[in-house]
Amino acid sequence: MKKQFIIWLAAISMAACVLSYATAKTNGVTVQLKNAAGESIGTATLTPINSKGGVRIKLNVKNLEPGQHGIHFHQMAMCEGPKFTSAGAHFNPDSKMHGLQNPQGPHAGDMLNFTVSAKGTSTATLTDTRVNLGSDNHSLYSNGGTSLVIHAKADDLKTDPSGNSGDRIACGVISK
Repeated sequence: MKKQFIIWLAAISMAACVLSYATAKTNGVTVQLKNAAGESIGTATLTPINSKGGVRIKLNVKNLEPGQHGIHFHQMAMCEGPKFTSAGAHFNPDSKMHGLQNPQGPHAGDMLNFTVSAKGTSTATLTDTRVNLGSDNHSLYSNGGTSLVIHAKADDLKTDPSGNSGDRIACGVISK
């Protein structure tokens, strides 16, 4: 009876460890997004798509101009307003050209545009299959982290270096 109890207890402990590890791998990270004045405009929750990589981005933003906006992962974990140039260029570990429609691209940090409603809000879900939340050079945590930047205009998805997406109007740091 004692031996069965110990085996049962070990099995429960092992299951708890596996569940804890699985939960840690899928929880992701929530990024606080701020505008040029340092005010919160919402969040972006990043979660792994699967074990092979990729990230799903669930936006929940407010107080933005209605219409389409470009959004990109940038190479530095800095968001100093008002212009957010401290975020650096787009996250681009493969040294490619900008744009999902560029034959010499895209950057790892390039994504499709998202739409803001007439009320200035968006709850869009985007994906980026070229990045991950792991530990390799495509990780959003590499080199001390990255940032997520929202631009004033839509990305044309082909013009290097930023798709003519206009000013950087919001930014959030991605780090461990």
